[in-house]
Amino acid sequence: MPANTKDFKISSLNFPVFTPSLLFGIGEGSLLPIIPASAQALGANLPTAGIITGLVMVGTLVADIPAARLINSIGERKAMLSAAAVGSVGVFVSLLSTSLWMLGLGMFLLGASVSVFALARHSFLTEAVPYSHRARSLSILGGVFRAGHFFGPMIGALLITLFDVKAVYWNAVIFCALAALVLIFVKPDLMPNTPGTKRGVTWKVAKRESKKLATLGVVSAIMGGLRTARIVGLPLWALQIGLSPAATALYMGIAGALDLALSYTSGQIMDRFGRRWSALPTLLGLSFTFSLLTLASDATTFLAVALVMSLANGVGSGIILVIGSDLAPKGERNEFLASYRLLVDTGVAATPILISLVTAVFGLATAMFTLTGAGIVGAAMAHRYLPRRAKASEQTLPISENM
Repeated sequence: MPANTKDFKISSLNFPVFTPSLLFGIGEGSLLPIIPASAQALGANLPTAGIITGLVMVGTLVADIPAARLINSIGERKAMLSAAAVGSVGVFVSLLSTSLWMLGLGMFLLGASVSVFALARHSFLTEAVPYSHRARSLSILGGVFRAGHFFGPMIGALLITLFDVKAVYWNAVIFCALAALVLIFVKPDLMPNTPGTKRGVTWKVAKRESKKLATLGVVSAIMGGLRTARIVGLPLWALQIGLSPAATALYMGIAGALDLALSYTSGQIMDRFGRRWSALPTLLGLSFTFSLLTLASDATTFLAVALVMSLANGVGSGIILVIGSDLAPKGERNEFLASYRLLVDTGVAATPILISLVTAVFGLATAMFTLTGAGIVGAAMAHRYLPRRAKASEQTLPISENM
């Protein structure tokens, strides 16, 4: 590993990586929108419901660093299989919950399983895919994630209409279990264990690679935060201008379809022209559209801004994964990616809090302009530190010397 460029085919990843990722994503994606309602049904007020929902991200953050040690011990396929199984158990605990503590525990387990599953597949693709195909492979993985979070809520909405909220939990249990089942039947030659990396040195690696984390790691964290802000900010603005929940879901679904359609195109751009040609349009595009959103006053303008936002986001499908893979040093891949993902996940987790605080003090429009400012900072850093062209051969990504 990595595979020979001439012999490698992205389609070889369909069964061992993309299929279980889609199944796991559908299960997780169907569940996330209904967690607040489930918490309220158990007696939670609005802030407490938000805390219960946030336990998914807390579980992810807590598991980010230990996930590297687990993957080193059992390999990527078994780690993904175990994570999918634990995710299914976590959802089942939530299904049976009679108290907020049980619901919170289930969500924490789901979040931890997401961390392990995501790091294992990221690590495998980093090592197993030749550099010439890396961006396209990881962009497809990003598209698979988007597909899961696009189709999952649609399936969940249908199940609630036909049955009840508990049916969505059963759906998530089944899809997570199916992901584990697929991985059981993946033959070792389709997903062999990659070379092990050094154990117990995650923080040492993070300290040594601090320059990468403090530059391109921060760029990725900002990008992850902007993407989260898109998911949070659009519904909040729709609420402010009086759109119905049904209309908001429809428009965001339409915009999400555009985002999904651009996944492979993003990878082609990165593999052919370099990472900055994906990162900069995404950062600048999202920054611009957050300010533009403040001008949306009706359904038509809201949909227009949502579509432009999805266009900007779609051009960067997989870019966070790609930058992490490019930066990861050989022999310490899992340890570096664990720290990198922790940094990105922290940016993701902090964004809703930032939006809430700024909105509470200054109003929602100011929160949107704050996001624009963060995006411009991220774009400036990406312009400074990302190489101008794609590299001809596989090696760890150098930081631009313009520092």
